Amino acid sequence: MKKTAQTALPKMLSFSASDLREQIEALPEATALIGISTTGRAIAVDLDAEAPHVLVCTASGGGSTTILRSLTAQFLHQGAHALVLDPKRISHLWAKALPTVTHRGNTAGIHDALVHLADELKRRLYLNGELDDVPRLIVAIDEANTTLRQLARYWETFRRKGNPKTSPAITALEDALWAGRAARVHVLFDGRPHATVLGPQTREQFATVILARFTADTWRRLAPIAGPAPKQSSHLGRFHVVQHDGAHETQAVLMTDAEVVNWLTDPEDNES
Repeated sequence: MKKTAQTALPKMLSFSASDLREQIEALPEATALIGISTTGRAIAVDLDAEAPHVLVCTASGGGSTTILRSLTAQFLHQGAHALVLDPKRISHLWAKALPTVTHRGNTAGIHDALVHLADELKRRLYLNGELDDVPRLIVAIDEANTTLRQLARYWETFRRKGNPKTSPAITALEDALWAGRAARVHVLFDGRPHATVLGPQTREQFATVILARFTADTWRRLAPIAGPAPKQSSHLGRFHVVQHDGAHETQAVLMTDAEVVNWLTDPEDNES
């Protein structure tokens, strides 16, 4: 079999490069650039094609926060709104500066935000597809596995007799995963979804899976269609993106906090 030629990529794919920014700004609505593959191909995610959510799974320090920030920022630029759940409280401080973003860090705030999401999901579904004037909603969840465990414990502290056993916040997230397409609600999930928490078929809702610093077992569970686990790169910002057409080793776009805020508050500022 003929091997695909490899392309020499820059050590960092910075949003500050004017040609890259122009490429991002020219993308159609609902599409965001993840990065450039080692074959020179632009690797993007289209929220209106296939499953409407994105799964990011890396070991600690693997760059998942960078991916969430970059993708969320691109959809915000297109007119979306966002709910950013930041259990570390400091990973997404950029989100606090933007009027179309709700940033929540403590467990109580995350719980209440997801319960409100359940109401918003019902409202959107009631519109029965008449959503042209309703902004797309991005739900970005950093450290999702930790967040879900904290939500479960939080619910147990005040659950009363007759209340459901499962946290309503976790139920709201699961409902958003299953009904997101119809409601223009999209989840960017940083973690490894467990069947015991979100249901046995939740993995099927993620058409794009972005992996770095993964084990062979993680690859086998989250990217079964892509064959054996590939050799990993230690290069900063390098990921494997798994989509319907296979796995692509990709250098991800880097957007700093300052670049995101400047771009979204002053989109005409080409120096941001």
